[in-house]
Amino acid sequence: MAIVTAHINRLDHGAGKIEEPPATEESMPVDAGRGPISGAAPRLYERAFKILAEEIRQKTLSPGSRLNETGIAARFGISRPPARQALTRLQEAGLVEKAAGRGFIVCGEPADKAVLSAPRELQRLVSSSSWERIYDQVEAEIISRIATGSWRIVEAELARTYHVSRTVARDVLARLQQAGLVRKDDRSRWFAPALTPRHVGELYEMRWVLEPVALKDAAPNLPPPLLARMRSNLEKALTNTANLGSADLDRFENEMHVELLSYCGNATMIQTIHTHQSLIIAHRFLYRHTNEMFPVEPFLPEHLEIVKYLQSGEAGKAADTLAEHLKISLDRSLSRIDKIATYYQPEPLAFLEKLET
Repeated sequence: MAIVTAHINRLDHGAGKIEEPPATEESMPVDAGRGPISGAAPRLYERAFKILAEEIRQKTLSPGSRLNETGIAARFGISRPPARQALTRLQEAGLVEKAAGRGFIVCGEPADKAVLSAPRELQRLVSSSSWERIYDQVEAEIISRIATGSWRIVEAELARTYHVSRTVARDVLARLQQAGLVRKDDRSRWFAPALTPRHVGELYEMRWVLEPVALKDAAPNLPPPLLARMRSNLEKALTNTANLGSADLDRFENEMHVELLSYCGNATMIQTIHTHQSLIIAHRFLYRHTNEMFPVEPFLPEHLEIVKYLQSGEAGKAADTLAEHLKISLDRSLSRIDKIATYYQPEPLAFLEKLET
């Protein structure tokens, strides 16, 4: 399922702030008509990130305050992996920095010598469904491994690892299947296919066939403020590339390939596209570990060109440019995957068994 990531303003690093999507009817998913087709609710780490980032911006969390996984997990009632992801997002946004020893420090000059661990108020982020409490963690473990091979997923061990029922484990796997990350083999056993050149090539081929069609259908329905915000953020990013993190790149990818296309009005097409967009999810891991491969992230000017065509009413040119962008992106993705595969050694997990090639 599509995950439209929520973001807040990043600190100004000299090129202006990257704007947060405004909470207006033009930017919110709707269920009917020709508006955007909605995705899933924000994940636990995204919700924790947004709350903490807003507190830092509002000085509720003052400069010099200390944050760590244990404190965040306790405050929000979540496990340590999503707490760790929230801290990583804060660091990539320039809101915190590594502290001497363990943990992170809120950026800026402290108002006094007191160093706080976190606001005292507990703010539980209880998921509405049991599967949501472990989905992020399971997804992260899988996407960090598929560059190195295919993996069998043992449902019983998954349930045992996360102390949930088999029903919850099965629900998580079903949603990972909807996201295109896992499949069932001819014996109905779950596995996560490796990001081989053939598999990645097939995913991209489906995308460059389907996404341009969806974009042409979406073009008449796109709110002008959405395109203006995307263009502004892309232009600022291109003048401030040194301060871009993987979270920024992930957001740009979601805006182009998820948010824009959601306005096409064809729910069946969107679901088919989402099933072949598993690489957008995998890129959250790939960008984090290969951010230095390119002096300027190549997709940024390509996205900007597409947005400019959409603003000028040239939907056909925008669609053609999107198709070309996806074809060019194939080789870049394979290069990132190859780099990860040469050095990354994931830790063993009971519910994941590497398959022989």
